[in-house]
Amino acid sequence: MDRKLLDLLVCPLTRQPLLPLDNRGLQALNAAIAAGGVVRGDGDAQSQALREALITRDRKTVYRIDDGIPVLLTEDAIATAQLDGFPSA
Repeated sequence: MDRKLLDLLVCPLTRQPLLPLDNRGLQALNAAIAAGGVVRGDGDAQSQALREALITRDRKTVYRIDDGIPVLLTEDAIATAQLDGFPSA
């Protein structure tokens, strides 16, 4: 993702800066998705693994990136509190 764009993006809920989700976090998230235990902000299950994602600075909220485009919709956000053993920074 372009660094200039990334510097402008913030979480629509908390206004925190967003950072690329690291490989450890992405693997943990995708393992939980594969196990069927991940729910998005709208209450629907997240069934597809993510290739890329952004995470808030406090590591509490994840937003997916589809084809290089960040999806910053609160109803599609994933709370990391629901993920057992989600890695800290």
